[in-house]
Amino acid sequence: MRTSSFALIVLCSSMRLLMAQSASERNAITTVLALEHAWNQAEQRKDTRAMDAIFDNQLVYVDFEGKLQTKAEFLAHMKAAASQPQQEVTESMAGHVFGSVVIVTGLYITKGVEKGKPYVRRGRFVDTWTFKDGTWLCVASEATPTLH
Repeated sequence: MRTSSFALIVLCSSMRLLMAQSASERNAITTVLALEHAWNQAEQRKDTRAMDAIFDNQLVYVDFEGKLQTKAEFLAHMKAAASQPQQEVTESMAGHVFGSVVIVTGLYITKGVEKGKPYVRRGRFVDTWTFKDGTWLCVASEATPTLH
């Protein structure tokens, strides 16, 4: 009887720990997905200040065309680009927690004007976020064109 009671107590304690961990993971994912949406809005407005706040200083960014960029290079390109994004929408997104890291995968579409001509770009992305100094920061990002 004691063994059964002990097993029940251990099981209940384990379930509480798992539920708390799941809530923590859900909170991390919710926060990071909100930051992803803020990223879209900041990029659309060419708000480098907002982007600076969500990128780690050691950001590794691989753009739509496969070019590797640092944080400074990405921000400079975003501000000076001849491309004028008019709409940036994430069509789908999912977060996956690995300790203090959240990996976000998703599909996006960007519509805008570049050199006087309208464009539509669809792509898939993978962003890596880490919890650092009390905040979530993007440390790596990669975008790949989709065929459709």
